[in-house]
Amino acid sequence: MDSVNKNRERPVGMFDSGVGGLTVAREVMRNLPNENIVYFGDTARVPYGGKSKETILRYSRQIVRFLQQQDVKAIVVACNTASAFALEEIRHELDIPMIGVVKPGAKTACEATRNGRIGVIGTKGTIASGLYTEFIRKLRPDVQVIGKACPLFVPLAEEGMLKDPVTVEMAGRYLAELKEQDIDTLILGCTHYPLLRSVIREVMGEHVTLVNPAYETACSLRKLLEKTGLQSDANPGLQKGRHRFFVSDAPESFREFANSILPVDIEHTQRINIEEF
Repeated sequence: MDSVNKNRERPVGMFDSGVGGLTVAREVMRNLPNENIVYFGDTARVPYGGKSKETILRYSRQIVRFLQQQDVKAIVVACNTASAFALEEIRHELDIPMIGVVKPGAKTACEATRNGRIGVIGTKGTIASGLYTEFIRKLRPDVQVIGKACPLFVPLAEEGMLKDPVTVEMAGRYLAELKEQDIDTLILGCTHYPLLRSVIREVMGEHVTLVNPAYETACSLRKLLEKTGLQSDANPGLQKGRHRFFVSDAPESFREFANSILPVDIEHTQRINIEEF
């Protein structure tokens, strides 16, 4: 195999603070079926939402070093908080392309809005960072952005309470403010939130466009790989066990959750000591 083809068949690295980034992995598997994924979930140190920028930078650098050892050809920061606090700084330190989940979602929302009023829901860290607002205002200075932290959505999604009355109740409380603000577009600004899409849709109504940054990130990854000549030509049907999953803690519960949402079955998840990197 020549070096160009060898580069193309290298995996895509992906990381998140835990299991939420699996929604991004799911979209990549669906939309880029030829690509191999090496996924790292930082399950020992989740959540990132309430941590400082310095801490998230340190964690992200450790994970990137680990993924580089796995010989990845590109890295997807499948975590809104890490995309907000670490992506721009770390990108300049790498010789491989790196994308996050914030810009693709922001761009799509700017294209989708009709009345110039965009809502963003996410963790406290993502909303406090103001990064979605910053990207949106660069693209559309005329747009008004209304952010709302929805911290309980993450544990509800992880508990599998996707349509539970408690989840419906919390969605009603969290989203009431955004409904009053007459938004016509809502960014699901946390990788867990696409799992609660049907409840969010029910509360917001059909007239509000829901933007799923996980899907938009998969589309951006495809464009990036095509632009850099790194898209894989391999036949996915010939590569059994080609996706690899690593965590910093609780591999079994991670695998169980992953198998409940991914289009492929994960047979093995390996725990590593990320502090060594």
